[in-house]
Amino acid sequence: MKRIAVLSDTHGYLDEGILRHIRDCDEAWHAGDIGSAEVSEALQACAPLRAVYGNIDGGELRQMHPEHLHMDCEGIRVWMTHIGGKPGRYSPAIRAGLAKHKPDLFICGHSHICMLQRDKQFGHIHMNPGAAGRHGFHQKRTLIKMELEKGKIAAMKVVELGGRSSRSPEDKRNT
Repeated sequence: MKRIAVLSDTHGYLDEGILRHIRDCDEAWHAGDIGSAEVSEALQACAPLRAVYGNIDGGELRQMHPEHLHMDCEGIRVWMTHIGGKPGRYSPAIRAGLAKHKPDLFICGHSHICMLQRDKQFGHIHMNPGAAGRHGFHQKRTLIKMELEKGKIAAMKVVELGGRSSRSPEDKRNT
């Protein structure tokens, strides 16, 4: 069994609340708009990191991480990219990729809208962990935790990290 934390759209922001959730996982997956190499390195220091770059990520992050990541984890076929749309509203390129790769789990970020949904057309679980950072229009910062084991996805849980303008309780204690 692997415990995974999935996040996106940190936009260069990390707080102790995010790191605490990553530390108790076997891996962290970041669906783009990381914001800085320092954020990528801090996440990697907490748990092995698999990440893709997003539209705000510059050359250094684009050298560190791919645009699309296709992987198998515990018998689950995963496709992670930053700009993926949502069920019923995929771009033609994403639709073609879903038909070709047939992932069990399709992860994207970009919208800052947390979403877990079964895509009936393509048969996968669509996951957008929302935004863990403070930049954007979202009201709550979120990430998703899950367990993968023997081809099954279990214990999926949306974790609220606080409001967009607030710091985690751990950070407030340290000021």
